[in-house]
Amino acid sequence: MSDPASLVSRRAARVAPFLAMDVLAAAARRERQGGSVVHMEVGQPSAPAPRSAIAAAQAALASGRIPYTEALGIAPLRERIARHYAEAYGVAVAPERVVVTTGSSAGFVLAFLSLFDAGGRVAIAAPGYPAYRSVLQAVDLEPVGLTLRAEDGFVPTAAALRAAHAGAPLSGLLVMSPANPSGTMIDEGGLRALAEACRALNLRFISDEIYHGLTYGVPAATALAVDPDAVVINSFSKYYCMTGWRIGWMVVPEALVRPIERLAQNLYISAPYLSQVAALAAFEATEELELVKADYARARSLLLNELPSVGLGDVHPADGAFYLYADVARLTNDSIGFCRRMLDEAGVAATPGLDFDPEAGAHHLRLSFAGGEAEAQEAVRRLKGWLR
Repeated sequence: MSDPASLVSRRAARVAPFLAMDVLAAAARRERQGGSVVHMEVGQPSAPAPRSAIAAAQAALASGRIPYTEALGIAPLRERIARHYAEAYGVAVAPERVVVTTGSSAGFVLAFLSLFDAGGRVAIAAPGYPAYRSVLQAVDLEPVGLTLRAEDGFVPTAAALRAAHAGAPLSGLLVMSPANPSGTMIDEGGLRALAEACRALNLRFISDEIYHGLTYGVPAATALAVDPDAVVINSFSKYYCMTGWRIGWMVVPEALVRPIERLAQNLYISAPYLSQVAALAAFEATEELELVKADYARARSLLLNELPSVGLGDVHPADGAFYLYADVARLTNDSIGFCRRMLDEAGVAATPGLDFDPEAGAHHLRLSFAGGEAEAQEAVRRLKGWLR
């Protein structure tokens, strides 16, 4: 029998595990064995999808025919997404530039394949969303970490981008605001500076805006307000509470529409019809979704007030999303082991910082408050008992 390792491609072998999902699996095992878990490991809203989205999907399902759609998505959804940019940001977007995707994850694959050739180097934030690194590596691109600094507000800067490019030429920049894991935000001036640097250096500019709508003060700015050629990726997973529906979108320059359409036709055929119908209806659920966000806001305030008492108070500015990224150096330099013990001994699931930053993540962890205020209260109670 051949060596099993020989069956695995070098591309697949170099993709790191997604630690948040590993923690989720460990938490599920604990629950199957009768243990209780406060889930703070994944960015999954505990609220259901909007009632309007569920009703629309049920009506479509009752029709009896769930077809393929055009690879770029159904026209009414593309038109409604384009209208959203005018309503939310005052930015005009042609529906023809909107691409409906199977979650934001498919959007990243389509963006990377359409924008970069193999071997290209793409700058990403450190700490940052771990799947960026893995997907870039899977399509033979090199992720280049831009280390975030407290003096910069823990956001990527044009100066850091220029320095990284001077060290070895880059092909593009990918940013997220509000950010995962930190919750920090890049204001419009910061986005403009990054866009101008990308133009000057001839870099492609990608903006992940999946947490737009989830801010606790100043609304998030879209990269399209400062650069009409930016590639923007968004999703119905977070603000719209539709993680398992696997539905997202891109806004791309006209020149990329047909190449991305060809890729989507061959890789995915189309995003699920039921999810597209539900997503269209979700735009009408703002009042319901704002109540969900208010619960996140209460959870955020509770955690920021209570966590310092258990030694978890050194966190990045949590301006948006639903995460706190805590420096736990005074407690551990092994975030994986610390999170394992936290789950086993306290029944609180959190994600090790090494998922987000292979260099400095050993003394960080991420707590998600997507479960709302009640889950946050229970987490604090358990952590106080565990870390007393």
